[in-house]
Amino acid sequence: MADLAADTTSRKPIATGMKEKRKVVVRGAVQGVGFRPFVHGLAAELGVTGWVCNDPQGVRIEVEGPAPVLEKFLSRLVSDKPPLAVIESLEHSHHDPEGHSEFSICPSRGIGAPSALISPDMATCDACRRELFEPVDRRYRYPFLNCTHCGPRYSILESLPYDRPRTTMRGFPLCPACEQEYHNPSDRRFHAQPVACPDCGPYLSFWDERGQPQAEREDALLCALDLIRTGRILAVKGLGGFHLMVDARDEKAVCRLRERKCREEKPLALMFPSLESVTQICAVSEAERRLLTSPEAPIVLLERTDDSTSSSVAPSVAPSVAPGNRCLGVMLPYTPLHHLMLHDLGFPVVATSGNRVDEPVCIDETEALERLHGIADGFLVHNRPILRRVDDSIVRVLLGRECVLRRARGFAPMPLRVRDSLPTVLALGAHQKSTVALSRGRHIFVSQHLGDLETPQALSAFLATAEDLPKLYRTEPEVLACDLHPDYSSSDHARQSALPRVEVQHHLAHILSCMLDNEIDPPVLGVAWDGTGLGTDGTIWGGEFLLVEENRWEQVSPTYRALPPAGRGRAACELLVLRRWDSMKSHGKLLSLGCPPLPALQQWMLPGPNFLDLQRGTPVRWRGFAVGCS
Repeated sequence: MADLAADTTSRKPIATGMKEKRKVVVRGAVQGVGFRPFVHGLAAELGVTGWVCNDPQGVRIEVEGPAPVLEKFLSRLVSDKPPLAVIESLEHSHHDPEGHSEFSICPSRGIGAPSALISPDMATCDACRRELFEPVDRRYRYPFLNCTHCGPRYSILESLPYDRPRTTMRGFPLCPACEQEYHNPSDRRFHAQPVACPDCGPYLSFWDERGQPQAEREDALLCALDLIRTGRILAVKGLGGFHLMVDARDEKAVCRLRERKCREEKPLALMFPSLESVTQICAVSEAERRLLTSPEAPIVLLERTDDSTSSSVAPSVAPSVAPGNRCLGVMLPYTPLHHLMLHDLGFPVVATSGNRVDEPVCIDETEALERLHGIADGFLVHNRPILRRVDDSIVRVLLGRECVLRRARGFAPMPLRVRDSLPTVLALGAHQKSTVALSRGRHIFVSQHLGDLETPQALSAFLATAEDLPKLYRTEPEVLACDLHPDYSSSDHARQSALPRVEVQHHLAHILSCMLDNEIDPPVLGVAWDGTGLGTDGTIWGGEFLLVEENRWEQVSPTYRALPPAGRGRAACELLVLRRWDSMKSHGKLLSLGCPPLPALQQWMLPGPNFLDLQRGTPVRWRGFAVGCS
């Protein structure tokens, strides 16, 4: 909900029917979502005059007309906004009219520190998908069509405000037809910054495993699809990086991909041609259906329903896709290129990140040719540069609640909003499942998922993101936050900086982040049971009960280094917890990261405080804690 704050210091009584002017500033995710064309259309409908433009803070509007009409204009800015727009604040002030004769979209202003929210990359909208498969449309089967409601944003943006010259699309001058659409207020591509067509936009190329060009445009796509059909491995340059693709039904092809990528058992993501094809293999709830078809289009973890263990039934997905796992990671096509590929193939494909184990996803075709050598049998590439690597997001629905497990495409870099203004802090994360976050005012901008910092390539991607995020918002961090562990690559980077730093205990960071994510105030008794982290006493902690109060925190349980196997050792370990129960059960809140319960705790602990199980997503009352072995 937008906060409507009016500055009435310059307000003057104006008779009904007389014109007045309003200066309006709209902040939030209002660039790259069709907001200026929407404002232009609304002004034309209501018969008001003035102008609208982007600036680093958001969207700025000057509008003139009768006072009642301007009130309706301001109200409909919020109620009728474009579907992808997020309005965080709308401020307006009253001024003397200047006599504008029309309403126009003015060139963007680049003055001031950016505070506008950057739109994530969004999946192909329904209107563009219809055009893609309409033979009479001039963008029929064009792999890079988009509009104001879909397409690349964060992955191609160089700086704010969001305009074509500040994106990687600046190297593709508009042809006359696209130019006409771009400037036509009645066209849905009116001021669509990445607009393109076969005559002026990016195009596909197909390379063999040595990087030798073999075909372009539609022929390149046909060559790539033939590679998949014959059981070979294709590297595909997509929206925020490369995928490695094989026929998901072909057990030999999947095993070959695992062997070459050195990925032994971790499940591989799947891309299906349609929602109907997904339902033939997996159970899909209404919430999961909504996620799969949403503009974010993440990978969704779904439970299988097909009998993949029966020898009498040919598996619809190869067993090696997710060995021993009852769930599959499923997504639908989210770019025009993916829609074309899956439409023509008609069967699901493995679509795993285009990288080697512990390396970041490739974003450049030359880089991919080097790093994916020996893995891919061919490369489907294009000439639109990717500025930021953005992997696929992963979401799971638990008891009706959407839980984001990996935050990347479709979500990043949209911020978390907090109640109080914060100092400018750059948080560098831990060593595994790394991300970078920047606090600025009441926003915490969280980067895309970066992965584990185990290789030079991964560390290089981490450092680039740590530099890019403050640069994007033209701000300098006042403080660096890092993990307490001195051997983490992220912590080592913080220690090499001249900036002041705050070192945070690993399990405390988990609990604080869960408190923020669930809007829970202290005091909180939090349980972090996710593995090892360096403790404040210099020893390795393995899982903690931490009491978090307003300005302090303390450990209220023994340190668990590693639970022994079942038997006397395990019983003794459980008793350590039981001895501290009396000192913990008086606290009114318990925050858990969610793990399987230890039998003795479940059996012996008495009814306790309110318990928020973040793994399940709902408050429950239970006889013990949700803790367990990793």
